[in-house]
Amino acid sequence: MTAVSSIQSWPIFPLIPYALLLLGLLSLSRIILMGWLCGRVGSLHNALKIAGIGLRFDVIVMCYVWLIPTLLLLLLPEASWINTLLSTTAKFWFSISTVLIVFLEISTFAFIDQFDTRPNRVFFEYLESPGEVIKTSVLEYPMHFVAAIILLGALTFFLIDFNQLIFQVADPFPVWLRLTLIPVIFLVFVAGARSSFGHRPVNGSVAAFTNDQLVNKLGLNSTYTVLDALARLKDEESEADIYGKMDDSRMVEIIRQKTNIDPADFIDDSLSTWHRQQVPAKPNKANLVIILEESMGAGYSAKLGGVEVTPELDKLSEQGLWFSSLYAIGTRSARGIEAVVSGFPPSPSRSVLKLGLAQQHFPTIASILKLQDYDTQFIYGGESHFDNMAGFFLANGFDRVSDDKDFSNPSFRGTWGVCDEDLFQRVDDELMQAKDNPQLILAFSSSNHPPYEFPDSKFEWHDTTKQTANNAVKYADFALGQFFDKARTQPYWDNTYFLIVADHETRVFGPSLVPVNKFHIPALILGPDIKPQNYAKLCSQLDLPPTILSLMGIQSSHPMIGHDLLQLPKDYAGRAMMQYGDSHAYIYGDEVIIHAPQKEPRQFLYKNKELMESKLNEDLSEIAKAHALWPMFAYRQKKYLSTNS
Repeated sequence: MTAVSSIQSWPIFPLIPYALLLLGLLSLSRIILMGWLCGRVGSLHNALKIAGIGLRFDVIVMCYVWLIPTLLLLLLPEASWINTLLSTTAKFWFSISTVLIVFLEISTFAFIDQFDTRPNRVFFEYLESPGEVIKTSVLEYPMHFVAAIILLGALTFFLIDFNQLIFQVADPFPVWLRLTLIPVIFLVFVAGARSSFGHRPVNGSVAAFTNDQLVNKLGLNSTYTVLDALARLKDEESEADIYGKMDDSRMVEIIRQKTNIDPADFIDDSLSTWHRQQVPAKPNKANLVIILEESMGAGYSAKLGGVEVTPELDKLSEQGLWFSSLYAIGTRSARGIEAVVSGFPPSPSRSVLKLGLAQQHFPTIASILKLQDYDTQFIYGGESHFDNMAGFFLANGFDRVSDDKDFSNPSFRGTWGVCDEDLFQRVDDELMQAKDNPQLILAFSSSNHPPYEFPDSKFEWHDTTKQTANNAVKYADFALGQFFDKARTQPYWDNTYFLIVADHETRVFGPSLVPVNKFHIPALILGPDIKPQNYAKLCSQLDLPPTILSLMGIQSSHPMIGHDLLQLPKDYAGRAMMQYGDSHAYIYGDEVIIHAPQKEPRQFLYKNKELMESKLNEDLSEIAKAHALWPMFAYRQKKYLSTNS
């Protein structure tokens, strides 16, 4: 027997060629990514550093995934039927894990194009709506989708032959040798998975060596980032594990101080932010229509320095209260909804729309207005189960939810639902049919969503190819303009406030730990007695609920920590908060504090849409940390609920 055939007869021999194959495929994926993103990677030194870090994390994933099949191979006995069973199990495990790991790497290119990062918890959250995801993937990335099927199919067939080649009849090891090797192999794999002999195993933060979060993520692999996101579900229990600890009393003391609320107006215990919002009451209860525009970021508004594809919104901005320096709290629709509807600050956990404790008694602008005898409803052109919108809304103050199945004869239906013209027609119908009670309508558009499908309406495209983001935004803007042209002629116009705001930017990316400029979004309030003006100070989606309640003259009690923007001191610089993956940014004026997992806080100056690192202001850092920790503390301790049950 030759030396090679002798080695092939070892029970754990298949691990060697499989390890070389997997490490090679992951390295190839990383090399292609670095080539594609060479402008972000920047230098050969950075590329080599990424490659070294990458090999380390590839080994980590391999050790986690292949520990059990390797031990199975070591346990192979002389009995042929057990040998066959365990060998077949090991073949399947090696094969399917390799295919899934490669699948995630193939998916990474499209995911980066959308989210500017490797697949994370958003990846498996989208899998809750597979129909929309598959249709969007096919229509938005048809060549990528076809290439993925071909590559994964080819890999599957290759592995069938590969298994036949490397899984030879193994020579049974003596029992004493097995008993010796099993604990040794186990310890080797555990050490490889930990990748550290220190007190704590290595984590993704060791891959962070630049201010560009995407470049930092290249040193990981997508299997690691997805599994890490799954593991971080526990962070809904404790954010202190991410950003560090702070005394609860001190944290809430800071939060209260920074709300600009009179201490006498707080009505709950010292660890709560429940307070009375004191505003001059108005005799007539006006309707409120909140129009949440899908992905209509500042990058599309010429008035905010973007592409000129929102002429109607820009025109409307001259007729009401325009917020020219307002920032979203996150990068997904669920984040925008939780901010605008419930005033809940951002956190690294899932949106409260999906969290268990938020499925009843969670204050929203709807539950507040219900106490004022408002009829409340949510109207969406798509499927309202997406992101658990329907469940959250119906449990927390909304009387009705209407979605695509409730549009009997829509003029146009695309992958993500009926078009914006149909949506706004429904809003107009509801306002016209309303009888005795004032109305709250939350309308969420969907036309500006990949694959950017919209009707051939009477507006001039911005791009020559139809299905582009610019054209979809221009269509959404066209539909918005049509709606307001009609609304001005309707009897409800003089007794209705309109809040128009984007949920987030289209694609949030950039060579920064947090690309602040990509969180910039437009917002506008129109309504009775609203004089045209531009609010130019820094502000956040979190500030919109208290501000609109104040303008409407609605006195209420709630735990929202956003500001009533019209009641702030003139010298107040303004603030915003945003969550970008695991990083939390707190901005006051032009100073930015960023907290990242298991890292010391860093401070920057935000100038000309760029972050420039500066000396850490310890006081501001403490304020930022309090705001990073407070959301999940309030959620976990039920301090945000209308009852502390």
